[in-house]
Amino acid sequence: MALDIRLKKVNKVYFDGDELSGVVVFECKSECRHEGIVLSVDGSVNMQLSSKNVGIFEAFYNSVKPVPLISYGIEIAKSGKLPVGKTEIPFELPLKAKTNRQLYETYHGVFITIQYLIRCELRRTMLSKDLQKSVEFIVEYRPPLQIMKPFVSKAVNFLITPDSLQNIKDKSKIPRFRISGQLDATVCKITDPFTGELCVEQCEAVIRSIELQLVRVETCGCAEGYARDATEIQNIQIGEGNVCRGVVIPIYMVFPRLFTCPSLTTTNFKIDFEVNIVIILENNHLISENFPIKIVRYCDD
Repeated sequence: MALDIRLKKVNKVYFDGDELSGVVVFECKSECRHEGIVLSVDGSVNMQLSSKNVGIFEAFYNSVKPVPLISYGIEIAKSGKLPVGKTEIPFELPLKAKTNRQLYETYHGVFITIQYLIRCELRRTMLSKDLQKSVEFIVEYRPPLQIMKPFVSKAVNFLITPDSLQNIKDKSKIPRFRISGQLDATVCKITDPFTGELCVEQCEAVIRSIELQLVRVETCGCAEGYARDATEIQNIQIGEGNVCRGVVIPIYMVFPRLFTCPSLTTTNFKIDFEVNIVIILENNHLISENFPIKIVRYCDD
């Protein structure tokens, strides 16, 4: 027997208050008896500690339990038999958060994951194993129409020199350089690309590469303390080799789906994002500048 869940929306993107509709499809080579068919919807925030924090924040283990956002099930068929061939059972389920909860956007991180699943279970007799199938669907924010406003971005200029570098004791050994540029926005709409420009005005050392790094900063914890971990999402090379001095290099990066979401702060966890501009010199020394950014779905986030 084969079991499949087919959602009506091909892109599987839903909003709070939508109806989850589709069909459950069974394909049987022979008549199959069952003890009921149950369809359930589950959504939760799952958190875990990185290995460096395990043992340091033992109190966290009581606070990093999954946070349920939505959870319910219905029986779509009583006990009976499925005939030979294909059987389709249509369904329509409300997408509504639990009391005192809200549906956050789907997000797949390293230490924090926000995931929504629709699950079908065909129950069998004690001698046979139950048949199960799960399908993930995506939840996104939908702004109320009354607060929809044009998105206005503010450009941020930057200048990277030896004097601007931090955590360096002896700056006399650093080659002289001057790198200027502009980020078109640090409050970024998730559906738009991250853009800007960079120019190497001066650099005594030979440059190997210039890279743009997108970083997620995940924080989870409780009143006893918080564990904060930064991990790389993607790294894009925007300049290769010893780039020409005085030439403007464009910055362009698309925010990857699922691995990014609107910046989020709650009682138990927080999801932030940063962008690093990294210049790699010939001797493998790194020049790096960090820019915290805020990602939003619409302008009033």
